[in-house]
Amino acid sequence: MRYSVSRLRADLFRVLDRVLATGIPVEIERNGRILKIVPGEKPDKLANIKPHPGVMQCDPESLVHLDWSEEWQP
Repeated sequence: MRYSVSRLRADLFRVLDRVLATGIPVEIERNGRILKIVPGEKPDKLANIKPHPGVMQCDPESLVHLDWSEEWQP
């Protein structure tokens, strides 16, 4: 997204937080030239994972060895 300097000034902290959260650079136009605000490091995508209490939580190996032969019907 491209901002003018005056618009950036009005939303500076919100813009900086968004760049840090998403990793998407922001362009600023000043005197006909473009500047970019980019994060120094990529955001951790796994940090946004939310727990799902209704999902089964167990060892995956225990699911591999389940015997479904009695319940399976062709």
